[in-house]
Amino acid sequence: MEWLNYHHLLYFWMVAREGSIAKASKELLLAQPTITGQIRALENALGAKLFTRSGRNLVPTEVGRLAYRYANEIFSLGREFTDALKGRPAGRPIRLVVGVSDALPKLIAYRLIEPALTLPEPVQIVCYEDQPEKLMAELATFGLDLVLSDAPVGPGVRVRAFSHLLGSCGVTFFAKPTLATKYRKNFPASLDGAPILLPLENAAVRRSLEQWFEAQNIRPRIVGQFQDSALLKVFGQAGVGVFVAPTAVEQDVRRHHHVSVVGRTEAVTERFYAISVERKLKHPAVVAISESARQSLFGKSL
Repeated sequence: MEWLNYHHLLYFWMVAREGSIAKASKELLLAQPTITGQIRALENALGAKLFTRSGRNLVPTEVGRLAYRYANEIFSLGREFTDALKGRPAGRPIRLVVGVSDALPKLIAYRLIEPALTLPEPVQIVCYEDQPEKLMAELATFGLDLVLSDAPVGPGVRVRAFSHLLGSCGVTFFAKPTLATKYRKNFPASLDGAPILLPLENAAVRRSLEQWFEAQNIRPRIVGQFQDSALLKVFGQAGVGVFVAPTAVEQDVRRHHHVSVVGRTEAVTERFYAISVERKLKHPAVVAISESARQSLFGKSL
């Protein structure tokens, strides 16, 4: 059986947390060469590099980031153990690590994750946002519990994962109140030539919108394209153009961004998925997310 040297792991964890060997040596009261030697020994034992250098700082590699997350859990559990021995309440929360696709609207992500916080047990949520391909790589190494996305796992993804449909809905067009009044009349024909803000082409809804515009013989004037859905809405709130969001969060968008509805369509459908390495969802927080999405957020739209 191979045993992990936890002293080596502690030195690695401190360097990763502090960002440099010099800072870690002050915390650990050890000489820098000692720490360097211990990290090298850990790398030899694991068979992988844990750091790369960026300027004067050490940045964890992909393996290093995975090791850091596990080290956080290990040393957190150790502190909990000593606290329990001293009679302190433990109350260790359920940990849920979620990867959120960069194309997923932020309000949808929040509404999907929110039910996990209502469980009887305390839940600690860790969220990462990135491109789906990178999130899938993390999911494959069990660095994530699930990925929330606007598209299922593609055929080109070399990861054994399962796409669980959470729900679907149409889209609503929004704009600053003065613009909304202008383009609401004779919708959707009124969008021909109208200034519009769109997500980048990697978003599934972008392709659906373009097909819908074509079918309606509408040629809007694209004034902005955005990777970040929250930034897109800020520009829309400022009156730069009309934008779309899932109808399921229509009230939230109106309230948060002080915009008005231009019109709605069910012909453009957004679908949302929880992607996991499990065919059947088991994590209690993930089960809560799935059940709430299907029963409340999207209702009978499945």
